[in-house]
Amino acid sequence: MSAVPVKAKWGKVIVEIDFVVSEGVSGLKTKLESKTGVPSDRMKLMPKSKGLWKGVLKDDYDFSSIDFTSVLSKSKNGAIDILLMGSAVQLDGPKVKTIFLEDLPQEEAAKLVVEPSGLTNLGNTCYLNSVTQCLRRIPLLRTGLSSYSQSNQLLSSLRDLFFNLDRTTRAFPPAQFVMATKGTFPQFAQTGPNGAPMQQDAEEFFSSFLTVASNELSDLNAAFGKTMTGDELKGANNVIDAVFGIKIEETLTCDELSVDVAAVDMDVDMLGNGTGTAAAAIEPAKKSYDLQRKLVCNIQGGQGVGSQVNISHIDEGLKLGLEGKITKHSDILGRDSVWTKSLKIARLPPILVVQFGRFYWKLTPDSQDHTGVKCKVMKPVTFQSTLDLFDFCTDDIKKVLQVFRDKAREEEEDRVAKRLKASIAALSSSSEKPDVMDVSEIAEKEVSGSVALKSEEISQEGEDDEETALQRALAMSMSPDENEVENPVGEKLCPVGPGLPDEFQGLYELYGVVTHKGRSADGGHYMGWVKAEGTESDDDWFVFDDDEVSPCKTEDVLKLKGGGDWHMSYLNFYRAKKGSIYDSENKNIKK
Repeated sequence: MSAVPVKAKWGKVIVEIDFVVSEGVSGLKTKLESKTGVPSDRMKLMPKSKGLWKGVLKDDYDFSSIDFTSVLSKSKNGAIDILLMGSAVQLDGPKVKTIFLEDLPQEEAAKLVVEPSGLTNLGNTCYLNSVTQCLRRIPLLRTGLSSYSQSNQLLSSLRDLFFNLDRTTRAFPPAQFVMATKGTFPQFAQTGPNGAPMQQDAEEFFSSFLTVASNELSDLNAAFGKTMTGDELKGANNVIDAVFGIKIEETLTCDELSVDVAAVDMDVDMLGNGTGTAAAAIEPAKKSYDLQRKLVCNIQGGQGVGSQVNISHIDEGLKLGLEGKITKHSDILGRDSVWTKSLKIARLPPILVVQFGRFYWKLTPDSQDHTGVKCKVMKPVTFQSTLDLFDFCTDDIKKVLQVFRDKAREEEEDRVAKRLKASIAALSSSSEKPDVMDVSEIAEKEVSGSVALKSEEISQEGEDDEETALQRALAMSMSPDENEVENPVGEKLCPVGPGLPDEFQGLYELYGVVTHKGRSADGGHYMGWVKAEGTESDDDWFVFDDDEVSPCKTEDVLKLKGGGDWHMSYLNFYRAKKGSIYDSENKNIKK
């Protein structure tokens, strides 16, 4: 028989074909595929008529074993009945090929991974690794290094190290940078009795690096991405001083002659000029300016043994570090006398580094070598995620900062006033008439944390109605600040430092911390803590324990205040913050 009529039941559809037996199984499936669209390799054929194959038809089945004439004679519809199973819809592959992170090149994977890469410890190089991770988050420094084309190995190796860290998800060995550091600073190449590298001081490395970089990185326009003016730079002539430099105004006043000596019983001849008058014998204050690249938080509690000054907060330590007593020659007295030293900030940097004075040198006169020993201060000193430098600045800087603070204050008062009106209006529209105490409570609630307002002053001993209380509350919230500065319209304000945000108010955001663990100043372990970038939460940080990188939170960083054997802050890295002192995250700082 040359051709056999076949009826294939495919779901609810009956497909009729004429099957040539000599073409075999492939011929049958090909004809059915042309009718149904079901691919032959995904097609399953099962018999319905008696006398055919058993089960699913296999590709190598021989139809010569079937008597198709006998099968057709028994069929009621004059055809062979079979069952077709299979889908005619061809499954398309994904339009975008799935690529796993592990299969990507390291350079591409590093762009997708939020967690940054760590640095391999090459033998007590944790001091270098921790500082490097904090420097890595300074765009101005990185831009300055990218444009650097000279031959200094220290800078070029750090530039290349940043480049490599950005292009890998694995820990990277900073071999070239370590070699350049030891070649530039021989003290960092010291080894112990067993030949192993000695532990070094992270702050000493940081300061030494800045000293070398300040002599090399001079292209300020490239670092800042624009032409910098003299008013903006305020004396900074290199990238390092423009980024880290703090201009300090030092004022020296003679304690013995800083007041009108006519009020005290003093022999004029003792003043060094027998012809002068006592009233004229006032030593004029001596002002000078210096450049620092970090502030020091004095945590020992003052100078000398037995000092009673207790330092428990970074603000207290900074204030103490900017004051002091020195012995200096007095031209009026003609001899040495005690002078009071007062330091104020005359130029603010975009990056502020604060060193906690945890290490000091202790004399050991009773020891055999009389060389002394380096000791560590373990006491806790708390710090916050936002640092306000307003009180540490000169009057000229304060005037500029105060203008923007006043503007922010006015905006906050407008916001509070609108909320206060809306709250009292809602209370007035209720079924019960509000009393004066209700108005007072609303006013206190709305202005809490923003402006000073006392309910007893609003209520006026219960004599005012709610409208009068509202007006009084608004008037108090709009009362002028004692530090408010008038800024005439059109007057140009002098910049307080280079690269600072617009309308800068003197606030700095903590973004990096270098910590030290251990009681020995010449041992222990350093780690870096850096605020995360590119995450949804502003509360995310990473801790860099050399090659091991772990996530952490802001609360974990603020616990690094010291007071035990755990890691404690040694270097705090801050960046100038665009924001207001009235923002919710700054509610705990002094206004």
